[in-house]
This record gives sequence, C-alpha cells and structure tokens, in this order.
Amino acid sequence: MTTVTDTPHITVPTADEIVDRVRELQPLLAKNSAQGEADRRVVEESITALTEAGAFKIAQPRRYGGYETSMRTMLDVSAAVGAADGGTAWVVTLCNVCAWLTGLFPEQAQDEVWATTPDAKVSGVLSPTAEAVKVDGGFKVTGRWYYNSGSWHASWAVLGIPITDADGEVIDQGLALIPRADLGFEETWFVAGMRSSGSNCLIATDVFVPDHRIMPVPAAIGGNYATEHTDEILYRSAFVPLLSLVLAGPQLGMGRKALELVTAKADTKAIAYTFYTAQSDSVAFQLQIAEAAMLIDTAHLHAYRAADDIDSAAVAGVYPDELTRTRVRADTGWVLDHITKAINILISAHGAGSFGENNPLQRIWRDSNVAARHAVTLPAVNYEVYGKALLGRDDQITPLI
Repeated sequence: MTTVTDTPHITVPTADEIVDRVRELQPLLAKNSAQGEADRRVVEESITALTEAGAFKIAQPRRYGGYETSMRTMLDVSAAVGAADGGTAWVVTLCNVCAWLTGLFPEQAQDEVWATTPDAKVSGVLSPTAEAVKVDGGFKVTGRWYYNSGSWHASWAVLGIPITDADGEVIDQGLALIPRADLGFEETWFVAGMRSSGSNCLIATDVFVPDHRIMPVPAAIGGNYATEHTDEILYRSAFVPLLSLVLAGPQLGMGRKALELVTAKADTKAIAYTFYTAQSDSVAFQLQIAEAAMLIDTAHLHAYRAADDIDSAAVAGVYPDELTRTRVRADTGWVLDHITKAINILISAHGAGSFGENNPLQRIWRDSNVAARHAVTLPAVNYEVYGKALLGRDDQITPLI
C-alpha cells in the first residue's frame, strides 16, 4: 500500500516498499561494486537506479517530493544497500543524512536546493575546517573539507564553518549550505576500504554564503533548528543521535550479507587439513556461526532500540534528555563493535579463501573496518561519553551529544 501525503500529486511508499525496491537492485549494485572500487566512486548506473527507486528521498521533505520517513527507515534502506555494496551504502547514507540536515535550514535555503531540482543530492562534512569572514548579509568562506562522501554525485554540500563577529573573533560554530558549483574539488580518497564512497576534498575560496544558508551547530545540538516547519516530525529528530546512528546502517547490511555468504558455502566447503568434507559438520564451525549470528542480532537490537528512541521522541515533539542521547552514541558504537567482531569470526570460519579478490567477503571486511573508524562512531569514545553521563560527571569529552 501507499499513503498519500497532503502535498498534491505526491505518493509516499511505505518503508517496506522502499526497502523492497532497493533489494530488487541488489544484483545490479553487487555487479557494479568492483568497478566502483576501481573508479573510487559509485558507478553512475547504480546511482541512477537508486535515484529512480527513491533511495535518496527518504530524508527529503515531502514539500519537495521527498518521502520524509524516519530514523528506522534510514537504517533499513542503508542496510539493504549495504548487503550489496558497502561503498554504495555509505554514499546513500551520507547523502540522505545531509538531506536531513538541509531540512533543518530555513525554507528559503531549502527552496534553493530543491524547489527547481527535486532530485538534488547533498553531501557534507561537519568539521569546521575553514575560515569565515563576516560581511554584509553573510560570510565569505575559505576552507578545505575532508572527507566528503558522495562528493562525485552531490550538487550541494553542507560544510562546517566557524562563525565570527565583525572583529574576526569566533563566536559560534555553524553549518554552511553551499552549491557544489561554488566549490573546488581534489581527489584525496586513496584508502583500503570504502573506496567507492568517493570521500574526496571540497575546497572553498572566498565563497559568499548568505545568512539564511548558515545554521548554528550548538543550537542544533540542543534541538533548536532553523526550519519554520516545526510540524514535520522527521526534522524534530535529535541532532547528534541521528547523525551518529545513521552511520550504523551500512554495517547492519554488511554483517547480514557476510553471514549469508559463509553459511551458503558451509555444506560444500571442506575444512583444510581436517577430515571434515563440509564445514557445516564441524562443531567448532557451528559455534562460530552461532556466535557471529548472535553478535549481528545484538547489533540490530541496539540499532533499532536507538532508532525507536529517536523516532518516538520526534513524534511526541520532545527532545531526548542527555542520558538518552549519550546512550544512542553508545548503541551506535555497540553496533560497529559487534558487526566487526562478527565479520572477523565469519572470515576466520570461512577460511583464507575469504581474501580472494573475487570473493565479496574481503570487500565486506575492508569496507566494514574502514567505516567503523568514523570518529563519531568509535566504540571506546562513545562508551566513555555514555559512562560519564551515567555517572553524572561534569567532565564530558565532547559537545556532540
């Protein structure tokens, strides 16, 4: 079934329908994965197919033809793509979360992105690796932003900047929404995994950004957004929890796919230097499969609990308290921690053949491990953030809560 929004002529598929569309594309996405790695960017055929399926609309406001779904749907769509290719899933995830960020800006800024180009994609980097000079009506921005995932495919970027006063003193931190046409580009993404994510460097040199395309970050962390459309549930979601948890989506898909690949071969693959002609006959192998499956299931349970916390608070129109927000960061770390452990177990159980270039397991292993090192999702850091909140300490290590 589909539901019809209040916007004329716009139909919004259910979450299950969107995920089913993506699953139908999995053979195509998997076919293009090796070429994407070689090119260090997702193959355009895959981007086009995902665009037509609506995979990039899930966090776009319905006012522009988007689906305006939920945190849970963002996870499930990213996971469905991740089961076919991690790098492609990372691009889908980052473009969607940057579309969500764009939905927090004033309507005037959103109109500039989507009013005439509803399929426009947005990439982004939150780190304020730039200089900003206050001028009449906005700022002149100069900077370089690594690593901008999806940089090949986006026509806008949301980028971190310092907000300064007339004397040049930094008084705040912001996000600037800038057309890709105003930015330079440098290929800097030469890595062991997530190669096709195209996470290159965007460059600004004295780019004028008007005030309506700048959003203060500390206010957003506290739930004070610039959008006038406070009735739109998705854009009431908690800022840092959503930004962190969304990065778990590709991992969920890669973990499930690794388990599927290893179990599918278990009845026909021998264990070298043993009497076992089928891995599935080995009790040791059975224990490894069970442990990996439980780790993956645990990751899903934590991811979905966190998503439900975010979604239910947005529906109720309340902002989660600090303890809940820190727990979402911990849940995100838990997902990455357990998926990477599960994949390592599965790789060992499957054997050295896992690392053959023609074996998708080696790409899953590389993509998962690289993605798991994103600074916002590091398990040890996120556990410390949560632990300090549980103990009521005042020496928190980050404002990103």
